[in-house]
Amino acid sequence: MINDSLFAPLPKEALQKKEKTRPSLNFWQDGWSRLKQNKMSMIGLYLIILIALFSIIGPFLVPYTYQNIDLARTFLNPSWQHWFGTDELGRDVLVRVMWGGRISLTVGLVASFINLVIGVIYGGISGYFGGKIDEFMMRIVDIIYSIPILLIVILLMVILKPGLTNIFIALGLSYWVGMARIVRGQILTLKEQEFALAAKMLGATNRQVLFKHLLPNTIGPITVSVTLMIPNAIFFEAFLSFIGLGVSAPMASWGVLASDGIRAINAYPFLLFFPAFFICLTMLSFNFLGDGLRDAFDPRLRK
Repeated sequence: MINDSLFAPLPKEALQKKEKTRPSLNFWQDGWSRLKQNKMSMIGLYLIILIALFSIIGPFLVPYTYQNIDLARTFLNPSWQHWFGTDELGRDVLVRVMWGGRISLTVGLVASFINLVIGVIYGGISGYFGGKIDEFMMRIVDIIYSIPILLIVILLMVILKPGLTNIFIALGLSYWVGMARIVRGQILTLKEQEFALAAKMLGATNRQVLFKHLLPNTIGPITVSVTLMIPNAIFFEAFLSFIGLGVSAPMASWGVLASDGIRAINAYPFLLFFPAFFICLTMLSFNFLGDGLRDAFDPRLRK
């Protein structure tokens, strides 16, 4: 016989007690919450913001222009009037470093965006269709990848002649292979999962499956890769400008300033120190941020 006492209603205290559960977070909220726990990544993010503000807003706060020549003030040491000193033409090094930051950051962002578009589309098509198409497309990637990217960029710059636009073209033509490989690997894994097969069964076209279902699910690795591509593009631009294949006068990037400073390093080391310092600081900041994003978007680390 069933005992009626076993079916007694719960007291009000038990009904009012709420179970503590983890709040529901979407992909970006979860990634941001874990990124904030990485101190080095947050330091890198704050430094990137400060460098961007320094380069964009800074020139408006300095009473000099990057072309302001004053032969009576050549090679002045850093002082309260000229915080970073002056160069061989009496130009303020601080404002030239600020303008150089604009050029270098622009190269990094634009080149990474071009490579993002080419690499995602190329790698997505290769991984999704597979077979002979994938075999043919990846052999092209292997050929390009077997040649050092820096050598390809230098050869293209020699052919195209120095200039900011030609830097974008050179980096865009050779720098996308790494992104293509990453996206292809992700697509090869995702296209066999249930949601992709369900989309096909419901009548979705290959284009819809690829661009609406598969590629959005690779956003984590893509974001990390782009973050790490930006400092590499800045380094390539600085190196090209350092050897005379980058931007030309009157524009000045950090690579141009470092190239000018190396000639006077024994007598005036500050001319080399400041652009080299900002190149290193920017690359380290992006690398710290990229490492943090890799950990934040890694599904194996989610709890």
